[in-house]
Amino acid sequence: MNKVFLIILGVVVIVLGVIGFDAFYTVHQTQQALVLQFGRPILVEREPGLKIKLPLLQDVEYFDRRILNLDPPAQEVILADQKRINVNAFVRFRILDPLEFKKRANTTANFIQLFGNRLNSAVRAEVGTVLLGDMLSGKRNDIMRRITAQLKGTAPEFGIEVVDVRIGRTDLPETTSQSVYNRMRSERLAQASQLRAEGAEIKARIQAEADRERTIIIAEAQRESQILRGEGEGRRTTILNNAFGQDPEFFSFYRSMEAYDNALGAGTTMVLSPNSEFFRYFRDVQGDDLTQPVN
Repeated sequence: MNKVFLIILGVVVIVLGVIGFDAFYTVHQTQQALVLQFGRPILVEREPGLKIKLPLLQDVEYFDRRILNLDPPAQEVILADQKRINVNAFVRFRILDPLEFKKRANTTANFIQLFGNRLNSAVRAEVGTVLLGDMLSGKRNDIMRRITAQLKGTAPEFGIEVVDVRIGRTDLPETTSQSVYNRMRSERLAQASQLRAEGAEIKARIQAEADRERTIIIAEAQRESQILRGEGEGRRTTILNNAFGQDPEFFSFYRSMEAYDNALGAGTTMVLSPNSEFFRYFRDVQGDDLTQPVN
């Protein structure tokens, strides 16, 4: 009898322990709890600490209070210029009302699918209205603001707050990427050829201008030299004429000395008559004795 009593008492204690253990639950400071009774949500606990619930009748489901990430797979979008790009967008969100979240999405996995589809739809609607170049300019921020506004408008349905929406990457498909690369390469080659042609044209123009200036400078210098040479010859002639008028004999002697200096050099051989007029001052300083033989 005592043994049966002890067994019954032990079973009761275990049952009471299980019930007592099941009656308490803990809410972490980074979490919020949703109390379910027979699968139906009845209470939201946001304050951290030790909480009490009806054992065996109620269950607890926990939801994170921190900012969460929704990053669906990249999708292909057709732009306004009929080009295709792969767009990878993501959402940062926070669960504000676990009760609404549970009612609308039921599970986090289901929410990711539902809200991810809305994100992709918004991305297709906005990105599909712009050109490829717009995705690389300041219009990219405008696109993200419009997508964020759309998602924030539908966020209360799920009991969440949309913190931020971003387009992470925009990649071209392989075929489009190769086509764009070939077109860019052709444009750069054409631009390089144009720059070379313009450079050659500028070079030719500079060379022609330099040659023209060189010709003008040389012509001006030659003209100036001719003028100076003419003026010098004129002054020389005037001086010589004045000297000739004052002393004709000295002038004749001076010119003969110049002729000797120019004609007679080292190794010079001349075949002339000894009585030649050219050698008159070799025989006599006065240059007037042409009948005497040369000693």
